Amino acid sequence: MAGRRIPKSRTAYGEELRERREAAGLTQEKLSERAVMSRTHIAHIEAGRRKPAPDDARRLDQVLDTGGVFERFLPALDTRTLAEHFEQVADFEQQATVIREYGATLVPGLLQTEAYARAVFRAYYPPKSAEECDGLLVTRLERSEILADPVSPVFWVVLDEAVVRRPVGGPGVMAAQLRHITELGERERIRLHVLPFSAGAHSLLESGLMLMWFDDAPPIAYVEGLHSGTVHDDPTVVLDSQAAYYRVLGDARSHEESLGLLRAVAEGYEHERQQ
Repeated sequence: MAGRRIPKSRTAYGEELRERREAAGLTQEKLSERAVMSRTHIAHIEAGRRKPAPDDARRLDQVLDTGGVFERFLPALDTRTLAEHFEQVADFEQQATVIREYGATLVPGLLQTEAYARAVFRAYYPPKSAEECDGLLVTRLERSEILADPVSPVFWVVLDEAVVRRPVGGPGVMAAQLRHITELGERERIRLHVLPFSAGAHSLLESGLMLMWFDDAPPIAYVEGLHSGTVHDDPTVVLDSQAAYYRVLGDARSHEESLGLLRAVAEGYEHERQQ
């Protein structure tokens, strides 16, 4: 789809898999049966949209008798600067048809402006060099390109009021960040809800949460902490996570009320910057 860029290394990897598969006289369905993988997963790998797990790569090598080509070249696919625990989530973002996220303390990465993201990276500990921050910034902005598609993925976001009130990067950066989110909400590219301080304790008080749905796979839930993150695909855990999200959504402001709040707070930041 428009706006979803695939690294050249993954495209080349996928083309190599397709050529080897066809040379062996196998359809995607036949290869999936022999390699114990889903046909859709193989299709995503061939299209460059998904990276195989090491075990998958080994089975592909065995079935296609490649001498270890696909396992050996897995590291070459890691072209993005991402925390190890987030690599799989970044892949899932590219496949998701629906994303619903709760931002507990920060604007979610898919919505961050360049200046806001840079301020976040500069606050990392241990500190990052300017070059490392640049690499992280490129990756984060590339991730946000999925919102260039006017339809998919459907994106809902609940922001804790703390996210709106915390002046990350200073008043000028925050004003621009809130204007960016407001613009996306005004043209209905995203659905925005702000959870007010007055809501008090709530079901997602202890963590952020990202929920994703797919056309060809079960939904997942992703929970992240300091230097860690966990993808949950157990149906019970995912359902409980979805229920927790909807409970928070029920306490949040409406889309229009949330947009109005962001406009007002952005004006306050702009006034503060001018002073």
